[in-house]
Amino acid sequence: MLDDAMTAALEEMSSWQQDLYEDLHRHPELSMHEERTRGIIAAQLRELGCEVHEIGGGVVGVLENGTGPAVLLRADFDGLPVQEATGLPYASERTQEDADGQAQPMMHACGHDVHTTAGLGAARLLAEHREAWQGTYLALFQPGEEIAAGARSMVEDGLVEKIPRPEVCLGQHVLTSPVAGKVAVAPGPVLSSSVSMAVTVHGAGSHGSMPHLGIDPVVLASAIVTRLQTLVAREISPSDFGVVTVGALHAGTSANIIPDRATMALNLRAYDEQILDRLVAGVQRIVRAECVAARSPREPEFELFHRFPVTDNDEQVAARVREALEDQFGAERVERMTPATASEDFSGIPDAFGVPYCYWGLGGYAEGRETAPNHSPFFAPDQQPTLRTGTEAAASAALAWLRAAR
Repeated sequence: MLDDAMTAALEEMSSWQQDLYEDLHRHPELSMHEERTRGIIAAQLRELGCEVHEIGGGVVGVLENGTGPAVLLRADFDGLPVQEATGLPYASERTQEDADGQAQPMMHACGHDVHTTAGLGAARLLAEHREAWQGTYLALFQPGEEIAAGARSMVEDGLVEKIPRPEVCLGQHVLTSPVAGKVAVAPGPVLSSSVSMAVTVHGAGSHGSMPHLGIDPVVLASAIVTRLQTLVAREISPSDFGVVTVGALHAGTSANIIPDRATMALNLRAYDEQILDRLVAGVQRIVRAECVAARSPREPEFELFHRFPVTDNDEQVAARVREALEDQFGAERVERMTPATASEDFSGIPDAFGVPYCYWGLGGYAEGRETAPNHSPFFAPDQQPTLRTGTEAAASAALAWLRAAR
């Protein structure tokens, strides 16, 4: 629980956090291109007296305060290629030129600006109130979460060797549920593992009036899409979770031309890595079998990308975090987190250190307000009490370990 001095400081920080949040929201940056955001975070951490490390596109502020455990809190800071439609006075109007020279819109459509603002707020509370704790606080800000690249990039750039080893890693995410002012935590799997897959199947081109002289990859791809629906329905136990989604199918250029290939973009999810591997193998088996049935002249091509690990909270750590959150907010503001089918690369960081972790949900919408889901162009969490709740949650959870040494 935050002491009286920290609680009073939360009120004094509200204007600073509002300005910071609105600036970050106005200026989103796409995954692994977050130069401006990284510079703002690093400058803020230096002002707080942190030892600052820029690692793999991310930033870590090391705040040492005597002997004791080290605790790591992670926040992500990349935006999404979404055209904002919230109508907010601080809405993003930024674009970035893509490979084709087209203006790509950018938006904080997943709340990473909330995470960063709350993470810096927690760091400020601890930096300015060192009398309340003892140990080492690691404020980690990660790029590239949306494409499952940021955690890996930081680890590959020597994260484990460059900062003190934490005893535990913590993280949070703003969501549409619970309501603003509440948090939700649970042990076990709370976010799914995920992998995306590009599949190309081959046919033989022909005139649309002469399908018998070609091999139609559109029909082949359609058969594959239909057959893939049996993977979860008929090969995964009803007690297990799995999703197979074909999010895109592209073939051809004209109504009267049978093309020579079709491409599909798939996304697969599960709470168990072995089930996810079974789904991947099942997709490959079905695609190859349908290609044989269609007399495809070439082997299909597969590309796996954007693989996210399962987020599986340690039971003891989750219990300790829940206790800390209930001490801070009261039991009525701490709910049980329902496992979500979204995915995160957060666990790549504690896994690299070989330490347990806990990841919880942060309410972003006031009760009764119409919500828009994460990644929507209308995603707009209420600034307050969301920023304050996120800051309180981050700091009080960290203090569950940092106070223990006093």
